[in-house]
Amino acid sequence: MYKIVSSFFDGFSGTMIALDKLGITPDEYHAFEIDPYSSAVSRYNYPNIIRHGDARNWEVLKGKKIDLLVAGFPCQSYSVAGLQKFQDDPRDMSKVLLDALKGLDVDKILIENVASMPKVWKDYFTEMFQSIFPDVVCHEVNSCVKSGQSRRRLYWTNIEFDVMELMSDSGIVMNDILEDGAMADRDKSHCLDANYFKGGNLRHYYEKARRQVVFDKNGNIGCKQVGEADIKGYDIIRRVYSRQGKAPSLTTMQGGHREPKVECDNWINQTTLLKENADVDELFWRALTPLECERLQTVPDQYTQHGDFYVYEEIEMPYETVTHKVRKTKKISNSQRYKMLGNGFTVDVIAHILKGVDA
Repeated sequence: MYKIVSSFFDGFSGTMIALDKLGITPDEYHAFEIDPYSSAVSRYNYPNIIRHGDARNWEVLKGKKIDLLVAGFPCQSYSVAGLQKFQDDPRDMSKVLLDALKGLDVDKILIENVASMPKVWKDYFTEMFQSIFPDVVCHEVNSCVKSGQSRRRLYWTNIEFDVMELMSDSGIVMNDILEDGAMADRDKSHCLDANYFKGGNLRHYYEKARRQVVFDKNGNIGCKQVGEADIKGYDIIRRVYSRQGKAPSLTTMQGGHREPKVECDNWINQTTLLKENADVDELFWRALTPLECERLQTVPDQYTQHGDFYVYEEIEMPYETVTHKVRKTKKISNSQRYKMLGNGFTVDVIAHILKGVDA
């Protein structure tokens, strides 16, 4: 049994959720996270977590016996979807993590990153982690075994766990997690990422296998995109919508073709069709909701809906104005929920691995 846990790049505290699912309550849970929205969600759900902000502050843990250290270090430097500048990327935090692993007294570790990183870097990190913890093993796991999402990740750990049991598919598919009359055209969702908040379209979905969408034949679920306007700009401003569907959300627009567009009698001359899906299948579509993304990451329903923020308020006193810090609960925007869920763990995979710690 372990008492002190440290989570680097803690996000919304997926590690703490995993421990909760296992019925484990550490005496101390130390979190390093700089994103204000993820931290607010974590604070709302787990107010007793000890927070240290930037992972570069890891030396505050010197002198403690850390039973478990978990880290999903930022993947933008290593993912095929990123620039792949590796340790030359200013966003890379792998050196900070390695320094912490060398400088702290740690028993068990669980480190996560994308499985799409080049083999040379996978081998590099395996070698570096094994130089500090000789019993570390690298496992590649697809989250589809525990959820309705295909999400390939590498896990470096010295925790002994039942690998065969983890690799046995639990049978969860996308249609199990949808919250209305929508339907999926596949069993497992494409991988969620932090850019899901930008929205998607059928071209992204079918040609790039990105940004999962779901469908409905009755037209009950939002917009029906029938084409793309032949104009310059991001895909979101090129979309053309059917008159029969709902309009997309209005924005401040401010010119630049940002206004929503609908089909007209001669629309085919002004737009480019999206494959055959627009006028053959007659399927309406929408993006996944934040709740559905939570379910794909096996996070409790509506866990990311609220967050506790610290704000400064002024109080008028008889002879002076006093400023003090108070904690206020606020609703988290869908954009921020998508971001943190795309950056986070598939919790049930983490829970399965950690179960070996307390077995």
